[in-house]
Amino acid sequence: MADTTDTAGTADTADTADTADTKNGTGSTPQAAGISRRRLIGTAGATGVALGAVGAGAGYAAASSNSPEQQATLTSIGADEVMFHGKHQPGITTAMQARGHLVAFDLAAGAGRKEAAALLRRWSATAERLMAGEPSASDDTDVARDAGPSSLTVTFGFGHSFFSRTGLQKQRPAALDPLPDFYSDHLDKARSNGDLWVQIGANDSLVAFHALRAIQKDAGSTARLRWQMNGFNRSPGATAHPMTVRNLMGQVDGTGNPKPADADFNKRVFVPGSGSSSGSDSGSAQSPAWMGGGSYVVVRRIRMLLDDWEKLSTTAQEHVIGRKKSSGAPLTGGKETTEPDLEKTDANGDLVIPLNAHARITRPDQNGGSALLRRPFSYHDGFDEDGTPDAGLLFICWQADPLRGFVPVQRKLDRGDALSKFIRHEASGLFAVPGGAEKGGYVGQALLEG
Repeated sequence: MADTTDTAGTADTADTADTADTKNGTGSTPQAAGISRRRLIGTAGATGVALGAVGAGAGYAAASSNSPEQQATLTSIGADEVMFHGKHQPGITTAMQARGHLVAFDLAAGAGRKEAAALLRRWSATAERLMAGEPSASDDTDVARDAGPSSLTVTFGFGHSFFSRTGLQKQRPAALDPLPDFYSDHLDKARSNGDLWVQIGANDSLVAFHALRAIQKDAGSTARLRWQMNGFNRSPGATAHPMTVRNLMGQVDGTGNPKPADADFNKRVFVPGSGSSSGSDSGSAQSPAWMGGGSYVVVRRIRMLLDDWEKLSTTAQEHVIGRKKSSGAPLTGGKETTEPDLEKTDANGDLVIPLNAHARITRPDQNGGSALLRRPFSYHDGFDEDGTPDAGLLFICWQADPLRGFVPVQRKLDRGDALSKFIRHEASGLFAVPGGAEKGGYVGQALLEG
C-alpha cells in the first residue's frame, strides 16, 4: 500500500498548526478566548488557502433563534472558515478535519458536457455558501443551522471515464491513465473509480453531513451516486498539544509528510500554472492547461486486519513499522521528527530498522524522491458475521503526477513491505482535481467551457 503509517497521514500538525493567527467569531485570538489553536490554518500561508472570521456563518447561526445564547457570536472550532475560492481547491492543504465523506458519482444516461457544467456550477455555488456557514440556496435541510462553518471544505475531481462521457477525451490528462494492478489489490469495482469525485471534510459531524446531503440533492437527475465512504479523525483540541494523528493500528501516522514550507512542496503536489508536467524528467506525465494549479488524488479503501495486528507484541509492531508506537520516533532513537539512521545495527549486527520496515520502504530517498501528501481518514463500517471489524484507512494522497508519486511507492511496497500482511486494498480511484475556482466562477470551468 502507499503508506499507512510513516506516510499515510496528514501534514504534521505540530509543525503547522501555529504558523498564523486566526480570529474566532468574537474577534479575539484563540488564546484570548481560552480555546485550542489547533486549527486548519497551518498550511494556508504557503498554498493560497485563505482563512477568515466566520462572518455570515455566525449570522446564520444567530438568526436561528431570538434567545440570547444563540445570538451570541460563535467561538471555538465552529467559527473556523476556509475560503472556497483560490489558486487551489480547499481540502488539499487544509489541516486534517475530524469528519470526512468521500463520494463518487456517475453521470446519468444522456447527461453530457453541458449538463456536467451546470452541475459543477451548482456544486461550486453550494460549496461556497456552506463553507461560509450559510444555508444552501434552496430547500436547505437545517441540519447545520446551529453551527458555524467548522472548517468545512468541499473538493471536486474528475475520473478517467468522465472525459469520454462528456466528449472531452482530447482533454483527458495522460496522468489519469488507470493505475496498474498491484499484488495487494483485492478491489471491489463497484466501490472504485467514478465519473465525478467529491471530498467533504469538517470538524463537526452535522456540518459534514449537511454538506453531503446538499451535494447529493444538487446532483438531481444529472448524476447518480456510485459509492460513498465515511471517515473520521481525532477532533481538534483532543490532545494536550498539537500532534500528528494516529491510525486505527495505534501508530503515529504522517510524520514523513511533505510540508508547505519545503522548497519543492508545490512542485511535488500541484500541477504548474501552465498545466504542463511538474517534473523535469522526460518520464513525467504531461497535464493540459486546464489542470494548472490542480493536483491528482489517489483514493484507496485499505482494510486493516486488526485482529491479526493486535496479536503482535508492541515490539513486533514497532519492527513492522520501524518506529516507536508511543512517540513515532524512529527505532534508532530521537523524537518523531528525528531522521532515522538506516545503517545502524544492534549488538548482534542486525539492522535496528529492518529492511522490510514500512518506514524504511516508504521514504522518498528510498523511492527515487517520490513523495506524496497524505491526507486520510480512518473508517469503521461495522463487523463481519464472525465479529471481524471492517475498519481501516480511507487513504487519500495528493501529487502533481501519480506516475512519479503513488505508483513507484506502491510498486515497492508490493515487493516486500512488512505491513502488507496486515492490510488489504479493497477499493481504488484516481481523479484529476483542477485548480480552485475564481470568484464568480466554478470548479472545472476551464475544462468544461474551454
